[in-house]
Amino acid sequence: MSLKEKLIEVCHKVYDKGFVAAYDGNISARTENNTVLITRSGKCKGKITTNDILEIDYSGNILSGNGKVSTENKIHLFVYSNRKEVNAVVHCHPPYSTAFALIGEGLTDHYLPEVMLTFGKVPVCKYATPSTDQVPESMKPFIEHAWALLLANHGAVTLGKDLDDAYYKMEKLEHAAKIIFLAKQLGKPQKLSDESVKELFDIAEKTFGIKQDKRNIF
Repeated sequence: MSLKEKLIEVCHKVYDKGFVAAYDGNISARTENNTVLITRSGKCKGKITTNDILEIDYSGNILSGNGKVSTENKIHLFVYSNRKEVNAVVHCHPPYSTAFALIGEGLTDHYLPEVMLTFGKVPVCKYATPSTDQVPESMKPFIEHAWALLLANHGAVTLGKDLDDAYYKMEKLEHAAKIIFLAKQLGKPQKLSDESVKELFDIAEKTFGIKQDKRNIF
């Protein structure tokens, strides 16, 4: 499967999962030529075809393809410029994750071991007007280590070593947000102990290569 075909597959998945509605969201991947494939603006992700994928450079200029480049390309280019190990970015509006973003609450408490092993803390970035330089600016405090980010009043962004990785992080993020939401309706979720968290972060780094800012574990 080509990179473009994989990108289309992921677009269809996020729509089928309900992570986006209508024309929402944008997905990209870094190419071997150090350019970026990204979904064009104004197209439902459930109907994306090869004609809806643009190739752009790191200034957002279209190198190939027809259509308007997504106004959120700044999110993607900011990530690629700051994280050499990241080769794919998924930006969606998954309901439970976005609900947390709406109340300004990141998924920063340690409840679920699988979340610790996948991406650790999920911070919430301060509100920024979509499509402006304010959005990547809001991501700056967390870009060095975060693999998943909530954008206040906006949605979520996940980073991956490839498209599957970025997609599954989005799926895991939304699953975790739903579980935590439901647990809070039932009572007070029990946090993992400090010792358990340290052990999980060690496993995440040694086994999965997921590094966290050790100054901000708890």
